[in-house]
Order: sequence, then C-alpha cells, then structure tokens
Amino acid sequence: MKKLTKFDAADYLDNEETIAEFLTAALEDENPDVFLAAISSVAKAHGMAAIAKETGLGRESLYKALAPGAKPRYETIMKVLNGLGVRITVTT
Repeated sequence: MKKLTKFDAADYLDNEETIAEFLTAALEDENPDVFLAAISSVAKAHGMAAIAKETGLGRESLYKALAPGAKPRYETIMKVLNGLGVRITVTT
C-alpha cells in the first residue's frame, strides 16, 4: 500500500513569479480564508520565524493572524505582505 503525503503549497513557492501567481489566484476567490491560507503558505516558504522578525510580530501571533477564520487587521496583513516583499496592485 502506498503512503500518501499531505500536499503543502509552501514546498513549491520557491520564486517570485510563482508566489505572485499563487497570491493572485487566491485573491480571485471570494472566500477570504483562501487568501489568508495563501499568505500563510508563502510565509512558511520564507520561514515563519524570519517573517515574524521582519514584521515585528510574534510567531504565535503570526500563525493566529493567518489561521482560517481569523479576522486580522489590515495593518497586520500589510506588515506580513511587506515582510514577504509582496506588493498588491489594483488594475482595471
């Protein structure tokens, strides 16, 4: 019997283009938990401890803010995105 391993998007987020496409696709979903999960995966790929240090947030606070169902503040999300080197733009 083959043993399956759990899929973890963070394992594949290894360059800026992939990260940008991943976050863009997540933003297109109407469920805000999808975007939070995507940010969490990118943060995990970068190293959660490093992002916590970069943003000035505690690691535990970072995990809580990006958990499904969390309602993080706008400023928290912006700190995390800035810590990841990600910029969101709006186009028409």
